Amino acid sequence: MDQNLKLKQTIDALFGSGVSKFLPKFFEIKLSKKTGRIRSVFDKEKLLLTSRSDGGLAITIHCAKLFLKSKKFQENCIQIDKESKEFVEDGKSVFCGHVISCGKNIKIGSDVPVLYKNQVVGVGKSVLSSKMIMSQNRGVAVKIR
Repeated sequence: MDQNLKLKQTIDALFGSGVSKFLPKFFEIKLSKKTGRIRSVFDKEKLLLTSRSDGGLAITIHCAKLFLKSKKFQENCIQIDKESKEFVEDGKSVFCGHVISCGKNIKIGSDVPVLYKNQVVGVGKSVLSSKMIMSQNRGVAVKIR
C-alpha cells in the first residue's frame, strides 16, 4: 500500500473523516529502516506527527493548527480557561476543573489538542473520556507532551 494513502487513512480513522485533506500538499514521510513503517512526517523541516507504539499517531502543535480548520477535528479538542493557559504552555497537565468544553470524540489514551480561545496551546494524551472530563471537577484530564 502507498505510504501517503496509508497515512491519510490513519488520520481519518483517528480524527474524523476528511481531516487528512488539511495535510500540506507536499510533506515528507520518514520510514523506519528496520520495519519500513512510518516513523515521522515533516512539513518543510517542521515535525507534523510521529507514530506511536500502539499504532496511533502523536500529533504536534503545528499539525493541530493545520487540522483545526476541520469541524470534525474540533470534536477531538478541549477548551481551557485563562487560569490554566500559561501552565499548559509550560507543559503542565490540564485538570478537569479548568476545562470549559470538550469534543465528544475524546477517548482514554487519545491525542487531544488543548485550545484557548480557539488557538492551540498544547497537545497531550487524554487520561479520561469526554463524558468523564465534563462530569468531574477534580483530577487530571490531559497529560501534555
